[in-house]
Amino acid sequence: MANLKELKNQINSVKGTQKTTKAMKLVSTAKLRRAEVALKNSKVYANKIEELVSSIASKISSMKDTIDNRAFKDIEVKKVDIIFVTADKGLCGGFNHQTIKAVSKLLKEFKEKDVKVRLRGIGRKGIEYFKFNEYELSDEKIGLSASPDYEEASNFIKTSYEDFMNGETDQVILVHNGYVNKIVQEIRIDTLLPLKFEKPTEENQIVDIEPKNDEEKVLTELVQKYVEFSQFFALLDSLAAEHSARMQAMDAATNNASEKVKELTLAYNKARQEAVTTELIEIISGMEALKK
Repeated sequence: MANLKELKNQINSVKGTQKTTKAMKLVSTAKLRRAEVALKNSKVYANKIEELVSSIASKISSMKDTIDNRAFKDIEVKKVDIIFVTADKGLCGGFNHQTIKAVSKLLKEFKEKDVKVRLRGIGRKGIEYFKFNEYELSDEKIGLSASPDYEEASNFIKTSYEDFMNGETDQVILVHNGYVNKIVQEIRIDTLLPLKFEKPTEENQIVDIEPKNDEEKVLTELVQKYVEFSQFFALLDSLAAEHSARMQAMDAATNNASEKVKELTLAYNKARQEAVTTELIEIISGMEALKK
């Protein structure tokens, strides 16, 4: 009977876990809907500003000797800023691990090239991992990945932007796990600075910037706005991906719990049947012994 009691406790425990994972899946589903709306509303602006900066960069490439803006120049990379975004919480499958894996790969590649790296992190899980593995973080932020805010995002990446423009670093890379759809997440590794451009064609070699005689100021403000919004958009993208990953993980956990309940129930019924059979045998044996 002790075995039956243990099995019954296990069944109740797994059912309790199943209720929790099912509730967490529903919560993540609701949060994902809100995150998708925020991401969709920001995507149009993100695409437009990226298209504009890319277009300007490709045109300026033919006149880079006359433009004194470091964001548009070819630079020998000796020091890099890597900014990563992870979640503050777990229970979302391999979501955080994929970002950590991508950052670790970059760190290894830059180390082999003898390039210095300054690591900056957003999100508790990534920060804790790299600290545990004795990586030095020059800056960290917890809470921002769970609740993206444009002003906070701008302030966080401001140091990387200013250090690049002042020549203290030579490249700014942003790494996060992005949202593709409710089932798929994708690692995104974006070089924010310097701006990359395609080889210009003859028809796009001339660029006019208004107001005249103030090109540098306009370009500087545009680049800064692009970098700031890229950081903010990455947070929105990461948050949507986090919720979709957690929704999948909790759905899988709920299904696994359901299968476990079936297995334990089958074992419980079998043990109960064996216990009843054993009692019957004992009763029959006792009755036979009394007859003798």
